[in-house]
Amino acid sequence: MIRYLLMMFLFLAPAASAETLLIDDFETGLSPRWEEKVFSGRTRYRVVNDEGNKVLRADSAAAAMGLIFEQEFDPKEWPILSWRWKIADTIPGGDARTKKGDDYAARIYVIFPHWFFPKTRSINYIWANRLPKKEMLPNAFTGNAMMLAVESGAERRGEWIVERRDIVADYRRLFGEDPPQAGAIAIMSDTDNTGASATAWYDDLQLESR
Repeated sequence: MIRYLLMMFLFLAPAASAETLLIDDFETGLSPRWEEKVFSGRTRYRVVNDEGNKVLRADSAAAAMGLIFEQEFDPKEWPILSWRWKIADTIPGGDARTKKGDDYAARIYVIFPHWFFPKTRSINYIWANRLPKKEMLPNAFTGNAMMLAVESGAERRGEWIVERRDIVADYRRLFGEDPPQAGAIAIMSDTDNTGASATAWYDDLQLESR
């Protein structure tokens, strides 16, 4: 009987849930931990209401400016990055395969810093303009930034899409080895190379344990 009860307990007991590490859900505004990184011009980032929820809106016009959230973590302990986003439209002339087209209405970075800056690496999760979904390639300007198209095209514009990525698996695919310590998460909507305009919304960025 004891053995039977023990087996029933193990069968019925809920599985341990994954822990989460919130980056930002913007419910109390933009966290002061976000730092601006200006490359060219200024993208406007502000917290707005969207269907009763507070989200981050980005408006970019011939500009390249990101927001960086410094957060050291071991990807093997916190391998899952999730967020949701939407775009107003893709960028005419945008093409991840060319320097002139290296613009995206929305992208999320995971940054892996190195004491020697030229060896700093990053995964760029992009909403691609033309690159097919799931395609990956080096950034047009540097091989240390790898681009991964998690969404592509304008078919789902105006729609909130939830993304969930395994950072460890993606890093292995992109760089051929296990990831080092990560140092930051970044957001950027940029339009400097094409001179176009773009609007995107971001929300619920968080890391999850296994």
